[in-house]
Amino acid sequence: MFSRRGFLGTAALVSASTVGGRVQAASIPEAPTMDKAVMQPPLHPTAGPDYRPVVTLNGWTLPFRMNGDWKEFHLVAEPVVREFAEGMNVNLWGYNGQSPGPTIEAVEGDKVRIFVTNRLPEYTTVHWHGMIIPSGMDGVGGLTQPHIQPGKTFVYEFEMKKSGTFMYHPHSDEMVQMAMGMMGMVVVHPRDPNFRPVDRDFVFVMSTYRVDPGTYLPRVNEMTDFNMWTWNSRVFPGIDPLPVRLGDKVRVRIGNLSMTNHPIHLHGHSFAVTCTDGGWIPESAQYPETTTDVPVGAVRVFDVLADNPGDWAFHCHKSHHTMNAMGHEVRTLIGVPRKDLAKAVGKLAPDAMAMGSTGMAMGNMEMPAPDNTLPMMTGTGQFGPIEMGGMFTVMKIREDLARDDYRDPGPYQFPKGTVAYEVASPAAEPARQPARPIQQMKM
Repeated sequence: MFSRRGFLGTAALVSASTVGGRVQAASIPEAPTMDKAVMQPPLHPTAGPDYRPVVTLNGWTLPFRMNGDWKEFHLVAEPVVREFAEGMNVNLWGYNGQSPGPTIEAVEGDKVRIFVTNRLPEYTTVHWHGMIIPSGMDGVGGLTQPHIQPGKTFVYEFEMKKSGTFMYHPHSDEMVQMAMGMMGMVVVHPRDPNFRPVDRDFVFVMSTYRVDPGTYLPRVNEMTDFNMWTWNSRVFPGIDPLPVRLGDKVRVRIGNLSMTNHPIHLHGHSFAVTCTDGGWIPESAQYPETTTDVPVGAVRVFDVLADNPGDWAFHCHKSHHTMNAMGHEVRTLIGVPRKDLAKAVGKLAPDAMAMGSTGMAMGNMEMPAPDNTLPMMTGTGQFGPIEMGGMFTVMKIREDLARDDYRDPGPYQFPKGTVAYEVASPAAEPARQPARPIQQMKM
């Protein structure tokens, strides 16, 4: 019997369309689908080994049914519409109503059976990235299996040989299908619940898109010049915050299926990289970091003790990756007199706006934008514009969160005297002593 195990209630879960005839459908588990783009509560186990379930940024965990000693899941590959952030929707391909697809959770030693139904206009497969499985279940179309034709359902069966964090994606017309958003995460928990336990466990996958302003479809042939840098196909301010209790031990699992590496940085804390898609890193080999580089086609997992309360920026440290709809051919006009520039431009384009003569801060700019795009830098905090986009969110550490409370706790209430503040400027600029030539310095 299929059970949603008290997951979300029926509001967010909708049955997928029938997959074949009645006899065939009776042997295939239900395929839930998600109609929400916000992080859903963790799906706690009700049988078998205990584990701390993950939560997926702007995503969810795929429910399963038990069939004897097999855990059975059902993925449906299909066209979807993904909201990158409020005001921008993109036509993608994904699984079970969303891109990326739902996270698959299991336990080390589990026997899993994963049904994959193809509702795309072309054939597909699913590759289980980083997992140790039989060759015929590896999902490389033409090499290890026939392609899954439109309207057909294939089944993958294997044992979860090792715990860790992995990914799934096609190996069938891969350039198009991955560029269209076909990917997801797999989390296999240790059999022993006492192995490196944590209090909160987050997961997401990084991907990149080229979506020209006014359009709704990614340019799948793009290789380098992307303008949408996403975590779980969302950009700031559409990316969920990470609510955390003060004192929690927190695990963050990050997959990278984009076309470049991403140095991921957390403010206010140091952490240790504890796992990759190759396996767990021995504690003796771990060292403190504040930034970890996640290569293409790889997973990095870090553990951090949330012992510093506040709102802490969490982002990719490539500056263009924290922008939306970035036009990389914008000329640098810093130092150019804005009034003279505006006059010259106005003769040719009366509605144009001269910008960039003193920098590119956008907090006070008001200018029309094309349909279905986003500002390069956006978002507002309690002190004004945040001016971020793309791969950026906030880890919000609070003392009074309940165990499974993942709601946004709102802005941090700073203790008195702990916020940087303005001081009165002197009436005249203080005198500056010129630096002495190097040859006059004592070495």
